[in-house]
Amino acid sequence: MNTKITEQEVIDIQKAWGDAIIKIGELYLKNEDYKLEAKKSIENLYAYDLGVVLFKPTMASQRQFRVSEQGALSYFIGDNEEYPEDAGFALKPWTKIRWENIGIKIEGNIALAMGNYFFTPLEGDELKVEYTIGYQKDHNGDLQIILHDSHLPYSP
Repeated sequence: MNTKITEQEVIDIQKAWGDAIIKIGELYLKNEDYKLEAKKSIENLYAYDLGVVLFKPTMASQRQFRVSEQGALSYFIGDNEEYPEDAGFALKPWTKIRWENIGIKIEGNIALAMGNYFFTPLEGDELKVEYTIGYQKDHNGDLQIILHDSHLPYSP
């Protein structure tokens, strides 16, 4: 198995992540099984099977750090009493997610990407969010997220 990470693999998983968030919202609007899709997306994109994933969601302030798969799922689809502030970020719904990498750094079997991503809602203005995301290959050689820090830009 090749553990070397390429920039293209980072770009590919970013696109897959954005596509998953959009699909969850589309299924929610159609009253289809968005919860199953969210669970599958988290399993495919985040490395919970490798250990702790460090996740700081954009719009969480009460329990702003999530280290469990359940915490991540709650952020994306809500409906969890342990995380009452979660409305379901992926349920907005978003119609487009655009990535703007400021840089990608690859060291051994870890890759880090930092930049802005832009979320276009069904109605309203595009939302700019800052991110730092860490990636590692799993046992099958697939790139997965091990660190996800996301927040709104500073506003004085």
